[in-house]
Amino acid sequence: MTSRHFTIAIDGPAAAGKGTLSRRIAETYDFHHLDTGLTYRATAKALLDAGLTLDDEAVAEKMAREVELAGLDRDILSKHEIGEAASKIAVMPAVRRALVEAQRRFSKKAPGTVLDGRDIGTVVCPAAPVKLYVTASPEVRAKRRYDEIRGKGGIADFDAIFEDVKRRDERDMGRADSPLKPAEDAHLLDTSEMSIEAAFQAAKSIIDAALSRNT
Repeated sequence: MTSRHFTIAIDGPAAAGKGTLSRRIAETYDFHHLDTGLTYRATAKALLDAGLTLDDEAVAEKMAREVELAGLDRDILSKHEIGEAASKIAVMPAVRRALVEAQRRFSKKAPGTVLDGRDIGTVVCPAAPVKLYVTASPEVRAKRRYDEIRGKGGIADFDAIFEDVKRRDERDMGRADSPLKPAEDAHLLDTSEMSIEAAFQAAKSIIDAALSRNT
């Protein structure tokens, strides 16, 4: 690993702030960024658009291998129905293998990459010189999701969002294939009472130290 090829792996549960943090880190260091969750959503959208079933692993794997990582549209892929479909195919081992292969290829882009998701530090890029695990309490994450929806003029039920956050945590942490958990050498950033600026500065210190060792 040299400074010409530097990978930052960021994991954590939904609404912990890892996406915002990842994008800012990528912009700061002029690195390529990939929200790996969008790769599952893109696969699900391709299946939905083609009118195909969501329970055929072979078909889902074929779609996963055709996903173009450069063309992921966050606004489109963030739709609720796409997320629901993605959760169904994300548990398929063949789909995960196909997308992990694509994510690993992406991680080798120069001068560096920032990948965020659920299994980056543990499965996708276990040799990454910087691994961050960004988390926050379920209550704080539900409140952030609630505020985000209300801020966009939507109607939100905090209790329903809170239950959804807990269910998603159970699903992500309890699945047999690539469960959500911090890598043994990951730096923990708990953003429950931390601003995004404070989280960024903490991450930057870790990254700068690692970069200095890799030059």
